[in-house]
Amino acid sequence: MSLPRRLHRFLGWCLILPFCIWAFTGLVFFIKPGYQAAFSYLTVKTYPISAKVQIHPQPDWQEIKLLQSVLGMHLLVKQSDGWQQLNPQDFTVRPQPADDEMQLLLQDAISVDPQRYGEQLLKTDQGYVTDTGVQIQLNWASLSLSQQGKDTELINNLYKAHYLQWIGNKSLDQVLGVLGLFLLLLTTVLGIRLLIRRR
Repeated sequence: MSLPRRLHRFLGWCLILPFCIWAFTGLVFFIKPGYQAAFSYLTVKTYPISAKVQIHPQPDWQEIKLLQSVLGMHLLVKQSDGWQQLNPQDFTVRPQPADDEMQLLLQDAISVDPQRYGEQLLKTDQGYVTDTGVQIQLNWASLSLSQQGKDTELINNLYKAHYLQWIGNKSLDQVLGVLGLFLLLLTTVLGIRLLIRRR
């Protein structure tokens, strides 16, 4: 057996695992099972504004949002360094509410989809988690929510596996990805060379 043929066979065996992973994860990305629930957009539940508010925009304000939640009125102001939540009465920075108010706000938000979020919230060191295992994070400054369940984590891990991010170190994963592509290209070149020789 010639050296190119032996090398081609060796590289083929080395690439069996990456090929299987690429094929499986590629099928998942094409079909997208469970994507809608895993990456559903969770928002703070809002209500009709019940009071008049006079707003005097400041020169450094780029965008203004006024909304009402179960906690009352919220004035959100975007500045050059990001969003900030102000008190609608005196325009001072509004501090993050106490835990019981935070629970009330999040409980109201997850009530729109009890099948995914369940009915109860538990506070942890990382934030809040529902009785269905979905982790919820609140950005108080922008009054925005993010959610991640076990299905979200699984899909994210499939993306990492697909792109050869197996080690967890960004630099080493980049080396592994480049090496994988190089081996794939080398295998293809050797295969074409053997095909031409056979003909």
